[in-house]
Amino acid sequence: MAMRHLNRRHFLGTSAAVGASALTGVGRPGKANADNETIKIGFLAPLTGDVAAWGLPGLYGCEIWADDHNTMGGVEIGGTMYNIEIVSFDNEYLPDKAKTGATKLIKEDGVKFIQMLGGDTWPAVQPIANREKMLVSTLLPSDLSPDTPYLVAPAEVHPIYNVTGVWWMAENMPDVKTTVICGQDDAIGRPSVATYQAAFEAHGITVNDTIFFDISTTDFAPVVTSMLSSNPDCLCLDTAYAEFVNELCKQAYEQGYKGKIISCTADFYADIIANTSEEFMEGMIFQFPDFDDPALNDPRINFGDPNGFFKTYNEKHPGEWGAVSWEYASILDLWLSGAQKAGSVEPEAVLEGMKDGGIGAHAFGEANWWGEELFGIDNALVGNWPVVQIQNGKAVIVEFKSIPDWWDQHKDIMIKKFEDMGEMWYQRS
Repeated sequence: MAMRHLNRRHFLGTSAAVGASALTGVGRPGKANADNETIKIGFLAPLTGDVAAWGLPGLYGCEIWADDHNTMGGVEIGGTMYNIEIVSFDNEYLPDKAKTGATKLIKEDGVKFIQMLGGDTWPAVQPIANREKMLVSTLLPSDLSPDTPYLVAPAEVHPIYNVTGVWWMAENMPDVKTTVICGQDDAIGRPSVATYQAAFEAHGITVNDTIFFDISTTDFAPVVTSMLSSNPDCLCLDTAYAEFVNELCKQAYEQGYKGKIISCTADFYADIIANTSEEFMEGMIFQFPDFDDPALNDPRINFGDPNGFFKTYNEKHPGEWGAVSWEYASILDLWLSGAQKAGSVEPEAVLEGMKDGGIGAHAFGEANWWGEELFGIDNALVGNWPVVQIQNGKAVIVEFKSIPDWWDQHKDIMIKKFEDMGEMWYQRS
């Protein structure tokens, strides 16, 4: 995989001891009630390697979620009290390891639900999930198709939420007329590029060029030089891996770029500011808030005590808050709600409970189970999503925007861009 010889950002090293039990698959029930039964939840995601920034911080969030519920006496489902045990398996974002992990979690550990990042690792797990009728979640709805009846995307709706950042930019930065997009050539990057292309076209911003780079890229100077060659008003970093975003920003800063930046994520943005400057990063638009943001105290938010969760997370894992820190925990909220509606912990019953009535309590407000037109199946929970901007060195929510409203106006453009990229569900192998 990419960038193995680059220095790891500090969290991968400092978290080694903390994550030791995660890497060996040992669960963490917290202060469990000894009289309760136990439900095992599988966590099958990259905990080491180049994509660990979208796995390990999420495991930490799940452990906090489980500890909180176990400390409060457990969860009641169908008249029975249960403790929650998170059982993890590090797939290193490698398909073969994901397949091994799914088999172990189902056959040996007896989990009732599996959480994944998705992407390149999902196709190896899909046959197992279908055969075992195991409920699995992904952070990447672009994994969905009619052949994935047990796969749901209840929290992150990548990449379609990226339209909200472009939409807000067009309304609030009318001087932005041109952009260049870059993204890694993989199952995460390609559908995201298609989404950004559609959003820029919908809002009248010309895409001067789209540059795909290999995931083995370590020198981003040529990528940024090429991006800057047409003197764009905006650099779009797509859904680049966390370390890629850091390196791309660093190169843009060193090459004297003065324009706007938009990106899906800006994980560990304090590190990016340290490598550039607060002035350089001012105004960067992305999609993932810090959970101490006052906007998350709105009564329509369906994430219990976001400010308290953020405080606890940073006390236990200082400097390691990222895009996925809350997402897997949010999925556990939706899983629990589905299980309680169903009165059962069995995967098929929980899936039915989660989708009951076609709506769900997404973290950012009530949302609809959606996706048939883009993914061939209504297994993504889609509603509002926040647009986040770096202001004075801090992530700030500037507005929530409705993804369904954007879709209603511009879906033809999005479908065409997905078809051009070969990413529609009926084009994927």
